[in-house]
Amino acid sequence: MSKLFQCVYLLLIASFPASVLASEEGIDKADNAFMMICTALVLFMIVPGIALFYGGLLRSKNVLSLMAQTMVILALVSVIWVVYGYSLSFSEGNDFFGGFSQFMLKGISIESLSATIPQFVHVAFQGAFACLTVALVVGALGERVKFSAVLIFAFIWTTFAYIPMAHMVWGGGLLAQDGALDFAGGTVVHINAAVAGLVGAYLLGKRIGFGKEAIKPHNLPMVFMGTAILFIGWLGFNSGSAGSANSIAALAFINTVVATSGAVLSWVFAEWIFRNKPSLLGACSGCLAGLVGVTPGAGAVGVAGALIIGLISGIAGLWGVVILKRWLKVDDVCDVFGVHGVCGIVGCLLTGVFASAALGGMGYVEGVTMMKQVGIQAFSIIVCVIWTAVIAYLAFLIADKTTGLRADMEQEREGLDITHHGESAYN
Repeated sequence: MSKLFQCVYLLLIASFPASVLASEEGIDKADNAFMMICTALVLFMIVPGIALFYGGLLRSKNVLSLMAQTMVILALVSVIWVVYGYSLSFSEGNDFFGGFSQFMLKGISIESLSATIPQFVHVAFQGAFACLTVALVVGALGERVKFSAVLIFAFIWTTFAYIPMAHMVWGGGLLAQDGALDFAGGTVVHINAAVAGLVGAYLLGKRIGFGKEAIKPHNLPMVFMGTAILFIGWLGFNSGSAGSANSIAALAFINTVVATSGAVLSWVFAEWIFRNKPSLLGACSGCLAGLVGVTPGAGAVGVAGALIIGLISGIAGLWGVVILKRWLKVDDVCDVFGVHGVCGIVGCLLTGVFASAALGGMGYVEGVTMMKQVGIQAFSIIVCVIWTAVIAYLAFLIADKTTGLRADMEQEREGLDITHHGESAYN
C-alpha cells in the first residue's frame, strides 16, 4: 500500500509545472501565515482602531465624519497602492522614487516570492502601512475639514509624500543608502503623518470656540476601545516588519509590550504628580506614545533599551500635548503631532543610541559609531519633516482651491455628521 501511495505522489508531482513547484518549495508556510495575520492586524488598527480612538476624542456631532474619512481613506489608498504605489515604493528607481515596472502589480503572480512569503502578502502588508499613515493625519483636522478636501489631500499626499518616504527608507532609496534605522515606520509613518497633520491644522485654523469654551472628548470608553485595538494591532505592525516568524519578530513583539508599558506608567505618574489625578485618557495617550516611540527600533534595540525608550516617550508625549501644543498655538484636535510627531522623533533618535551592541541592541554596521548613527537618524528626520511639510502644504492648498478646505461656519456649528453625511451617531 505504501508503494502505491508513493507512485500516486510521484505522478501528482510530475503533473505540476516546475515553476509552481519551485514557488511552493520556496514558501515557508509559517512565515506566510504569520505575515497574513500581521497584515490583518494592521488593517484592524485602522478600522476600527483609529476610527474609534479618534472618534471618541471628538464631539458627538462629528464622530461619524471621522469614521467615514477613515473608511474611505482605507479604500482610496488601497487602490492607489495596487495601481502604482507599491511599484514606486519597492521597485528599482532613483533616490526618491522607484519605477513603474510593477504598475498594476505587473509581473507579480501567485508564483512570485518576497523572501519566504508570496509577494502578494508583502504588497498587502506594506499597503496596510500606507493606509494607516494617511488615516493618522485626519486626527489633526477633525470637526472642520470638508470630506472632499480629505480625499484630494489623501490622493496627492500618498503619491508625493508617503510613497517617496517609503522608497527612501525601505525601498533602497536615499535614506536606506545612508544607513538610517527605521524598523517599522518612525519616519515613514509617524513623523510623516504628524507633520502633515500639523500643516493641515494650521491651514484650517482653530475650531469655533477653541480656547474660549470647553471642548471635551464625547466618549472616553470609545477612546479606550480604540487604544486597546491599536495596542493589539501594533504587535502585528511591529513584529510583521521582520518579514518572517523569526527571532527578530519575537524581539519586536516583546519590545513593543515593554516600551508601551513603560510609557503608560511614566505618562500616568507624571500626570498624577503635576496635574493631581491620573486619567484614563492619560493612560491611553501614554499607550500610544510608547507604541510610537518603540516603532523605529523595535527590532534593533534590546529589551532594556525598549523600556527606556518607552519611559522617555511617555514623558515626551505628555510634554507634547500639554506644553508644546500651547507653544505652537495650533488646534491639533487629536494631538497627532504631540504624540506621533514628538514620540516619533524621540524614538528615531534613541534607536540610534540603543541599537548599540554595548547597550543590548543588534549593533551597528561596520565602521559606524553611536554618534554617527544618531547623526544619520537626525538627518532622516530632517529630510522627512521638510519633504512632507512641503507636499502637505501643496496638497491642502490644491484641495482648498478646488472644493474648499474648511466647512462653513453653520455646518461646523451643526456638526459634520448631519451636514456632510446626512446621519447622526446618536438619537
